[in-house]
Amino acid sequence: MTAYQLLVSGLEQLDLPVDPQAVDKLLRFSDYLLEKNKVMNLTAVTDPQEVVTRHFLDCAALVPYIKEGQTVLDVGTGAGFPGMPLAILCPGAQFTLLDAQSKRIDFLTEVAAMLGLANVTPVHARAEEFAAAHRASFDLATSRAVAELRVLCELALPMVKKGGAFYAMKAADCEDEVGSASQAFAILGAPAAELLRYTVPHDGVERVLVRLQKTADTPDKYPRRFKKIQTNPL
Repeated sequence: MTAYQLLVSGLEQLDLPVDPQAVDKLLRFSDYLLEKNKVMNLTAVTDPQEVVTRHFLDCAALVPYIKEGQTVLDVGTGAGFPGMPLAILCPGAQFTLLDAQSKRIDFLTEVAAMLGLANVTPVHARAEEFAAAHRASFDLATSRAVAELRVLCELALPMVKKGGAFYAMKAADCEDEVGSASQAFAILGAPAAELLRYTVPHDGVERVLVRLQKTADTPDKYPRRFKKIQTNPL
């Protein structure tokens, strides 16, 4: 299959609508990503078909949980995952793509302009510093970063509104990691974790969305300084 065929078929397998304009934008994003990747360290994936399966279709599993008009924060977005594909597939929601590396944010700013995405705001900042001015500001937060869940939660949950949710994208065998973070969930205002399992189309890899519904405000002292979060996680 071509990258186009994989993308259309994968979206159909996920029971998502296939919008020709969104498909075109995703493939243009892929082309630009792979071109820039020759001079920047953006992704270990270098094949257009793998960009579709390992990046786009994996990220697309989040689409059913995003509603029209919601504000979504992507913590540690890196090369734009999952935030950029979600912004293309969910044009009615507003996305803030947050990363501490300015080169990545410059790249994502170029992508948003190239694709005419008015619902994307790339931001260069450290999450724990950005949180100081954006507490309880977003309906949803998500992260595909490889950091430990206890660390991700302390960075993300303070910026989620009460009644909102944080979705952490994890490998299928994340039960121990989720269990060890139960105290952190309770402290930060999202005591119950729900594991939403899915299989990436055309890839066969099993993945998990760890959904943390925020039921209480996060205490003001969180997030702490990043060094403290790393050396002494909740």
